[in-house]
Amino acid sequence: MGERTLDALNPGEAAHVVNLDRLHPLRRRLLELGFVRGARVVVVRRAPMGDPVELRVNGTDLALRASDLLGIRVRE
Repeated sequence: MGERTLDALNPGEAAHVVNLDRLHPLRRRLLELGFVRGARVVVVRRAPMGDPVELRVNGTDLALRASDLLGIRVRE
């Protein structure tokens, strides 16, 4: 599959980070958390209303708002 934003992945799907939007308000923090080019990201689960989303990046589980996933481009 081609590139898409991380919010398009469903629970259980995995992809690799391709790009992080330069204007993303959490850019620095996301880079510190491991959202660097080539990092493998797995969507663990979504909350019942779809927000937040639990992710696993480099062996670390974290939760982000679905809106924060829009600036993260991934490829399978």
